[in-house]
Amino acid sequence: MSQSTTRMLTRAKAVYLFIKENGPVTTSQIAEEFGITDRTVQRDLSLLAYNGLVNSPNRGSWKITNKKVKIS
Repeated sequence: MSQSTTRMLTRAKAVYLFIKENGPVTTSQIAEEFGITDRTVQRDLSLLAYNGLVNSPNRGSWKITNKKVKIS
């Protein structure tokens, strides 16, 4: 796996954990917490949403789903 892929997956995992601990949160809150752009946050959230781990029931407000996940 390339270094950029590893970095992206590590960041997406951190974003998931941040939402789990603080959710629901906005895209801007995530960007501020991690020092990344809103566009980067959207890419991470798209990955997490595609895998059924987060959703946005209210536009721009993200929370985790009830899907079981094992984090190592």
